[in-house]
Amino acid sequence: MVFEGLSAKLQETMKKIRGQGRVTEKDVKEMMREIKLALLEADVNFKVVKDFINKVSERAVGQDVLESLTPGQQVVKIVNEELIELMGKTQSKITFAPNPPTVLMMVGLQGSGKTTTSGKLANLLRKQGKNPLLVACDVYRPAAIKQLQVVGDQLNVPVFSMGDKVNPVDIAKAALEHARAKLHDLVIIDTAGRLHINEELMEELSRIKSAVKPHEILLVVDSMTGQDAVNVAESFNEKLGIDGIILTKLDGDTRGGAALSVRTVTGKPIKYVGMGEKLSDLEPFFPDRMASRILGMGDVLSLIEKAQESFDEKKAMELEKKMRSQQFTLEDFLDQMQQVKKMGPLNQVLGMIPGMNNKALKNVEVDEKKMVHVEAIIRSMTRQERMEPSIINANRKKRIAAGSGTTIQDVNRLLKEFEEMKKLFKMMSDMGRHRGKGLGKFKMPF
Repeated sequence: MVFEGLSAKLQETMKKIRGQGRVTEKDVKEMMREIKLALLEADVNFKVVKDFINKVSERAVGQDVLESLTPGQQVVKIVNEELIELMGKTQSKITFAPNPPTVLMMVGLQGSGKTTTSGKLANLLRKQGKNPLLVACDVYRPAAIKQLQVVGDQLNVPVFSMGDKVNPVDIAKAALEHARAKLHDLVIIDTAGRLHINEELMEELSRIKSAVKPHEILLVVDSMTGQDAVNVAESFNEKLGIDGIILTKLDGDTRGGAALSVRTVTGKPIKYVGMGEKLSDLEPFFPDRMASRILGMGDVLSLIEKAQESFDEKKAMELEKKMRSQQFTLEDFLDQMQQVKKMGPLNQVLGMIPGMNNKALKNVEVDEKKMVHVEAIIRSMTRQERMEPSIINANRKKRIAAGSGTTIQDVNRLLKEFEEMKKLFKMMSDMGRHRGKGLGKFKMPF
């Protein structure tokens, strides 16, 4: 995740103070120095860091904290609360027009991921019952219109285009008429970007704004551009007036301070974050959940939501019964793998579990390629073999290995680990009788 470095440093600092029975002003000062360095190294704006440290220090050296029974935990709580405050307190949603269509205007620099994000947003809001129309208003970048049309086709969302020879203002106005005629209650306008901010770009965006009067102007910012992201957000807000920010590439391995700075510098909320390349990888931004993830406290609510989207409730109940009675088969296991994969990259999913901090995740090897091999092995089996793995003899193993492009050793390993996993499920269902025995050397088959 984008905050990996910052997260590791903050968690280390928090760990030092969390368990302390007595905390002095000197301890708090030392901790603040470490947090300040961690934030600056993560590319958080200097003024933002200064204000954040002042606020936390002021609250952390109060008598009610220093003299409390758990001062270390109190300080951690304050850091968490101020981090939430820094990122915007509560989730900020799109404001939909009382009289449709709602018009959303997407703006940003070239390369920020504006076109793909327009598609991702259409996909996300369609799940909430909207009927979106994507509008191709970038007539300058080669293949920009084609890119939006490809995204629209993949999502089965219509794209309004008049080619690259028509004025973008006229396209936006015509799109609005088209949306009304075809009963689209949401219009998402993909506008042109430049490699840098200039008067010509801002002038055109202002003309589109005047012509269609968008209900919200959303600025798409590449979180990997660091401090530049803050400057871009500030300029767009001053010259155009934005209503919210969408941060892209938040799954990238970078310092990520932009995400902690843009909201404070512009005063505008972060509404969504792009967490991957798939067209489903756009999430509403929850400041409290993000703060929790950064501090290693997990993100249980997002984990539950992802699971609810991906898992079939009826199947889950049937599976629980099978696990309890040890009737869990390789067919069931394959089905579970499919559902887990829908939740996104496994390291991201594991990062949402409380206590699963960066250090812990480094020890958890999630080999997604191995998952592909496991899937190939199971798919090379007959249905009877999946239901009754005990019938798989040497000849069958040879056939399965050849069919899946793996080795007989790989097939043996999967069967052995699957049997161990069944035993673990049985043990977990009888947790009352096995309390305290731990999971031993249990290893997942991927």
